[in-house]
Amino acid sequence: MKVYFAWSIRWWRDDKELYNLIIEYISEYAEVLTEHIWDVTLSEMWEEVVTDEYIYTRDVGWIDEADMVIAEVTNPSLWVWYEIWYAEAREIPVICLFRNKNNKRVSAMISGNKKLKVFNYKTYGKELQDLISNIFTNDA
Repeated sequence: MKVYFAWSIRWWRDDKELYNLIIEYISEYAEVLTEHIWDVTLSEMWEEVVTDEYIYTRDVGWIDEADMVIAEVTNPSLWVWYEIWYAEAREIPVICLFRNKNNKRVSAMISGNKKLKVFNYKTYGKELQDLISNIFTNDA
């Protein structure tokens, strides 16, 4: 199985360690097509030498190749929203992870879409690991 993991890469690098842990855990169950992107040093350097058109073409190609999209939607991102929409339009299952922090709520464009499965979590740990495990073992 191939998974496209989506997260707000350009604006929310403060959560890079969390995203790395999530990617590592998903990798126990599937090939993560975007696993290298968590490396902030690499992605910042890479963004300086490639065009936005290249990034767009590469990323939608990965989504086309994916069996599933898992999107971390805690931090609002137009690109993540687009990736979700793109996958949905191609009937690729989308799982959204939302970290409940500071009493924030997930966007209604995510939570109101019955085609998406949205799961809340508080921190990385057993709760989130069990949630990810269930996605692959029980078809969440």
